[in-house]
Amino acid sequence: MQHETKNNSIRELHKDFLAGLGEKEVLKIKYVLSLLETEDRMPVKFIKYIRNGLYELRVSYNGNIFRVFFIFDEGQIVVLFNGFQKKTQKTPLSEIEKAIKIMEEYYEYKRDNAD
Repeated sequence: MQHETKNNSIRELHKDFLAGLGEKEVLKIKYVLSLLETEDRMPVKFIKYIRNGLYELRVSYNGNIFRVFFIFDEGQIVVLFNGFQKKTQKTPLSEIEKAIKIMEEYYEYKRDNAD
């Protein structure tokens, strides 16, 4: 059984990230995002749990490694921020902290705008 989740964004920062990439890199990232939206199970190579409900979408293309942070909220995928091109073995702590800050902003905005 397949499910469909909706992809939301608290900020449009991920669009700036994608704008800086080549067409084929963007297509690969969008392809992996579409798998995340439609597949019940994703291979471990595409997703890594970071902490506090924060996940990392992992995409590689042509020797480059890209990461985009996201959360699940009520069955929806919420892209939290722009992502980055990974150049070290380990995800930089500063990128994780930035994602957690944006995640907290998302939940605060959602709480403040609840009907």
